[in-house]
Amino acid sequence: MEALQKNKFDALTGMRAIAAIMVFVYHNRKYWRYDLPFEIMRFISEWHIGVTVFFVLSGFLLAYRYEEKPLESKKYYLKYILLRIARIFPLYWILLSCYFLDTSYSKGVDTYFLQYSLFYSLFERYSVSGIVQAWSLTVEFFFYILAPFLFLLLKKSWKYCILFLIGFFLLGWGIGVGLKEFNGNPKGFLYPLQFMIGSTFFGRSLEFFFGMLLAYLMKKEKGIQFLNKIKKPTLWGGISILIFTISIAFFARNNFAHGVERWEGRVIHELFLPVAIAVFFWGLMTKRTFVSRILSTKFFILLGNASFVFYLIHLSYFNMKLKSYFYLPDRNFVALWICSIIIYLLIEKPLYEACRKLIAKIK
Repeated sequence: MEALQKNKFDALTGMRAIAAIMVFVYHNRKYWRYDLPFEIMRFISEWHIGVTVFFVLSGFLLAYRYEEKPLESKKYYLKYILLRIARIFPLYWILLSCYFLDTSYSKGVDTYFLQYSLFYSLFERYSVSGIVQAWSLTVEFFFYILAPFLFLLLKKSWKYCILFLIGFFLLGWGIGVGLKEFNGNPKGFLYPLQFMIGSTFFGRSLEFFFGMLLAYLMKKEKGIQFLNKIKKPTLWGGISILIFTISIAFFARNNFAHGVERWEGRVIHELFLPVAIAVFFWGLMTKRTFVSRILSTKFFILLGNASFVFYLIHLSYFNMKLKSYFYLPDRNFVALWICSIIIYLLIEKPLYEACRKLIAKIK
């Protein structure tokens, strides 16, 4: 429990690197589509669950650090939101600006406001434009806005929180369907249903909820007692993640499909997988195991800190630009990590620190 007392989650930081690597492999799976057996390929095709790891982790960290404190006053909430903006937007804006300035890559793309505001990922038509993978930042930011309120509901009763999230889901679904009936919804705003469920906070909110639930339990004596009943949480959490991922993959029809495209796979993905991830996180924080020791090393902590940069550059503009100079057999995996670490140390980290100091001066 020493790590908890110091409020340090080194192994969780290292886990961010693993999640980013999973997403990298997932996005490059097409190169092995005809070489690997179908059983292995459809398993790798579900490694998008690295994003689920990020979402559960965000739910946990924000709930553990902030709880509902930002709701104490307008000033606290403003500073909280500004800190969240400073966390994700500056680097994204820099990369997006480079993309738009390089017209050989951005020619024909004129959705500037939608891209810079991240609203683009709420439209199916634009969801694969610009910095494609930044759709998850939109999901994250929706959570940032609602997180203090959600934790307040969670403290009152988990049922209130779930009911709110169900209502929020129905709201998004209603807007998408309503626009479809009104004008055909030609740009696919929160439509069709499969897009809304898989690519927006309306459909992915439970992944954050289970992270928040872990934080809530860790704040309560009875919650700690309940969590302590889980024997070997790192082992069984990890095995459960593996089993649920294989279960999701089972519903993939071929090498070009995902198991989450079937309702059975989506249910496992949203209801069971996040629980397994939360249990695994509990193990990483409280049990000294081989896995937690590896993830807590300086090397993995550095990779974890640079994982946000890696996520934003491993696909889309930066990656394509890098390929135009050289393309190594590892799909530039090592080169992208080197670039990520450099960008993190020289740009992302100092920029965030500067923003944080400015926000702290708000009175």
